[in-house]
Amino acid sequence: MPGGVPGGVPGGAPGGVRAAARINLAAIERNSARLARASPLLCAVVKANAYGHGAVECSRAALAGGASWLAVAAAAEAQELRDAGVAARILLMGALTRAELELALAADADVVAWSDEFLDWLDGLGGGRVHVKLDSGMGRLGTRDVALADALAARIAATEALELVGAMTHLATAEEPDRSFMEAQIERFASWVGPLRDRHPGLIAHAENSAALLGAGQARFDMARCGGAVYGLDPYGGDPGDWGLEPALELRSWVAALKHCEVGDSAGYGRRFVAAEPTELAVVPIGYGDGLRRLLSNNAEVLIGGRRRALVGTVSMDNVTVDLGLGSGVTVGEPVILLGVDGRERIGAEEIAARQGTINYEITCAVSPRVPRDYHRDGAHP
Repeated sequence: MPGGVPGGVPGGAPGGVRAAARINLAAIERNSARLARASPLLCAVVKANAYGHGAVECSRAALAGGASWLAVAAAAEAQELRDAGVAARILLMGALTRAELELALAADADVVAWSDEFLDWLDGLGGGRVHVKLDSGMGRLGTRDVALADALAARIAATEALELVGAMTHLATAEEPDRSFMEAQIERFASWVGPLRDRHPGLIAHAENSAALLGAGQARFDMARCGGAVYGLDPYGGDPGDWGLEPALELRSWVAALKHCEVGDSAGYGRRFVAAEPTELAVVPIGYGDGLRRLLSNNAEVLIGGRRRALVGTVSMDNVTVDLGLGSGVTVGEPVILLGVDGRERIGAEEIAARQGTINYEITCAVSPRVPRDYHRDGAHP
């Protein structure tokens, strides 16, 4: 039944489904344009399905907004973009097995090196485009040894099958109020990459992420790699609007049932909600199977009819319950906004993250594959 659900009850998220994530591609374009104005080159990070927003569609939107590169973490992510006809340069930032390296090269992706063994693999597979990674303080991938990083760059430049494209590092504390460690990382990277660029003109140096670029206002190197900010997420966990960013993702469901409760009636697993007074609950068909964490049990609000309503009881796999009180006027079929704007009210990923003690990036990444992504531009419904 178009626009409805089995049984003839009207309602549902866009497309007549139980839950949907609406992605505003125009917002992604505008966010990308804002970031591109601050950096000579913008690399839009679209790993993890574009932070849960949808890699292919969001890549196209970011490129339309001014990004010139894309970045992923896995070879299969690069191949997905190529299979969809995305032709932009792709930087594959993650660690790769030999088999994954073959897939990365088949997808015509740039890869990242920090060891001679990896270059041996790459040379043996016919070569490719390479970025050398210095670990300036993140303590994960990359080499801490500046001499080794120099030697790798020299080897790449001297090997016919290899092309030295870039030099990079990854900042560990760009989102923190204390900028001293980040500045020390940038200084270490700059002191290495400056002479390296003198020896290898045209090398692309890149270090800054969303927080570093927004915090400084202008890139200090040739390219910034921005992820969260592309999707309108504040890397500092505050208000994206303070940075001129627009959140692109709205998560919505609908009121599937209304349940009257007398004093002592309960709802959900473990009876974590017991009515202290007569009230009415809305049953909303979305749960941790869709990406809502159980940490939100008795610890969240949703928007119904432009008003905040408390999520009560345990978040289950497929349903949550919302306390409406008496006389709310809410009816079966009404939209429920779990992440997004309704009238004058807004629930952002930053708010949900704060309730869970995590970061906003995790909130959008957690939206599960069973929630369809519904793409639109600005306020237009499909």
